[in-house]
Amino acid sequence: MVKPFQGPANPFVSAKTMTNKNTQLGFVEDCNMANTDFNELHRTFVNFGYTRDPDAIDSNGLVGDSDRIHSHGGLMASELKKSHIPATINAKRKRLPQGDAADIDGFQGPWAGFEGEQLSVPDRTAEQEADAIAGIINTHNGDDNLSKSKGSEKSVFYGKNLHDYQGRTYMSVPHDTGVDLQSELGSFECFLPKRSIHTWTGHTKGVNAIRFFPSTAHLLLSASMDSTVRLWDVYNDRSCLRSFHGHSKGIRDIDFNNSGSRFLSASYDKFLKLWDTETGQCISKFTTKRIPYCVKFNPDPSKQDIFLTGCQDKKIYQFDVRSGEIVQEYDQHLGAVNTITFVDDNRRFVTTSDDKTLRAWEVDIPVVIKYVAEPDMHSMPAVTLSQNKKWLACQSLDNQVLIYSARDRFRINRKKVFKGHLIAGYACQPNFSPDARYIMSGDSEGKLWFWDWKTCKVMKKINAHDGVVMGCAWHPHETSKVATCSWDGTIK
Repeated sequence: MVKPFQGPANPFVSAKTMTNKNTQLGFVEDCNMANTDFNELHRTFVNFGYTRDPDAIDSNGLVGDSDRIHSHGGLMASELKKSHIPATINAKRKRLPQGDAADIDGFQGPWAGFEGEQLSVPDRTAEQEADAIAGIINTHNGDDNLSKSKGSEKSVFYGKNLHDYQGRTYMSVPHDTGVDLQSELGSFECFLPKRSIHTWTGHTKGVNAIRFFPSTAHLLLSASMDSTVRLWDVYNDRSCLRSFHGHSKGIRDIDFNNSGSRFLSASYDKFLKLWDTETGQCISKFTTKRIPYCVKFNPDPSKQDIFLTGCQDKKIYQFDVRSGEIVQEYDQHLGAVNTITFVDDNRRFVTTSDDKTLRAWEVDIPVVIKYVAEPDMHSMPAVTLSQNKKWLACQSLDNQVLIYSARDRFRINRKKVFKGHLIAGYACQPNFSPDARYIMSGDSEGKLWFWDWKTCKVMKKINAHDGVVMGCAWHPHETSKVATCSWDGTIK
């Protein structure tokens, strides 16, 4: 291969150098050629499938497609005229007629295609494609858990006997505790707690919310990320009385009705369930196919069949328990709704959202009557109404508890700012003492903070839990008893 086909060998090049130019397809030989000639040969071969052989002694030697050589007469690209090129190569594509603009279905306009153009036809229509995408998104968001949550409700009673010798259940107010559990709220002076007296354990994951039984507070309800709700005895042996099972994911919020005979649970499985406190029966279940972040019964005694829930889709839904249907929607927020608080004798309610606003609404009227949004405002994921119904304590994500008026103007009280704790983005629930003398809140470090209402000074901080303290509640009939819940799975 290294030997030249014609002429003498180069006497100045060694055999080893020539051997390095051998390839699998032949021998690499240097060739001097004008750039114009090379481009013409290359363009002819690309367009017509043949070209002139640069190694041939005769300049008329051609290589490539013999049929093309015969049809074009062996001419190069620069020598061919348009008349020599077949019409199939030289012809321009013709556009289809645009149609009449008066014909809505037949008018193509500038979007008309070309003759002979083949368009790929989709396998599915746009509606089918949208349904398929929605199905994938719903599966990713957990809509497959809706069927799992249906029909799986049960309750377990842990006591020895559901009724005592007089036929009373745990719903009856105990009279042997040494405390008047039916006294008027706020009729005594409160004091700061000093030590932990009991720890309730039973939840396997973090506890999101706790609620005292309305009026008497002889029972305590807790909601956990382990998808269960538990009812605890505050007095006697302080044991777990009943557990409620029926959700497939963690529970975000709970709420009693006025009498305490029923309560609602809102879960990350997108279901809201109504339970009987005494029997443990699941009375009804509701869903908006969105994650509910908060749930509230209407406190009006004449509207105990109405409840509101704030959801992930920026809306507040109003349900009627009797029909199980949505009777009203409030959809002015621009972010997920975190809290719902009834004010002004239950004629209005206040909501906060991830959109960093506070909005006030008239019940049954989906129009905002007060919109509070300032440039320095942060999201407020936890709100509590004071005992005298005058103030709203809002946990702001800039590590402050802010106070807003619960009256007509809903103005912020800039003289009442409680700070010092670190919540680190958690929805730590603030709360008031029954005599409105103190305000308290948990933090992300497991501490429980107490401030004086008048001076806004930190009065005390307690190392309460090993995890973030999500909720706290002051016992309405005892001067210095406070219940807390944490993501360490305990209640104290």
